[in-house]
Amino acid sequence: MVGGMNTLLSIGHGYSAQALARRLLARGWTVIGTTRNPAKAARMAAAGVEPLVLPAALAPALARASHVLTSVAPEGGDPILRDHAEELRAARPDWVGYLSTTAVYGDHAGGWVDEETPLTPATARGQARVEAEAGWAALGLPLHIFRLAGIYGPGRGPFEKVRDGTARRIIKPGQVFSRIHVEDIAQVLEASMARPRPGAVYNVCDDDPAPPEDVIGHAAELLGLPLPPAVPYDEAEMTPMARSFYAESKRVRNDRIKDELGVKLLYPTYREGLAALLAEG
Repeated sequence: MVGGMNTLLSIGHGYSAQALARRLLARGWTVIGTTRNPAKAARMAAAGVEPLVLPAALAPALARASHVLTSVAPEGGDPILRDHAEELRAARPDWVGYLSTTAVYGDHAGGWVDEETPLTPATARGQARVEAEAGWAALGLPLHIFRLAGIYGPGRGPFEKVRDGTARRIIKPGQVFSRIHVEDIAQVLEASMARPRPGAVYNVCDDDPAPPEDVIGHAAELLGLPLPPAVPYDEAEMTPMARSFYAESKRVRNDRIKDELGVKLLYPTYREGLAALLAEG
């Protein structure tokens, strides 16, 4: 490792990475975040993150980084692997994290999956992630893969839609999703940095895979508003992205983040998570 002590390079500094950055900055870390958007760069700087506006060279930032996290989605292949593989190999950071998705497991008709489950993605999105995971693993770096369930948190919860009357409870019998609060993602990443195990794969999800209509219904209950209307899946209008989520139903096990990393979830189910979001306003 050539870089300085406790410097994170966050590539594609998104929602989950921002939650991690807040924790690390509070502990005196340096955080460098990449973006292609100058307006976002200004917001990053205001939050204490050193912005790097791509397509600037990554090598100088990599040379400083003890830790590297990538959150970049592989649309038509992973652009970071495509453009920066040699720079990554040369940098040799102490810890590398790749944010993947539980979509790599595909559809299990509501059955349980864990980190040893074979990868049988049912969507193009899931297939692209399987290929990106393999590409990152092939770099020979101290890689840790985090397969994230559906992410929610401040600014990303069901309350707004329930309040403005646009929420619907889409009913697809047998459909369950696993989900995770963004602060729990941040604490899992922080725990992995403290206990690195190169080659490790972690499912990052809470303890309660649940039908999506239950979550919407609970949000309405917390707000004291009527239950949003139930719409059969076959009749629901949805974006292709939303429909791709419903192509898969599975329950995701999270024992490894607890047993290996000692993580105690802040929000073990959506009930605690939604209550906290409401309390925070």
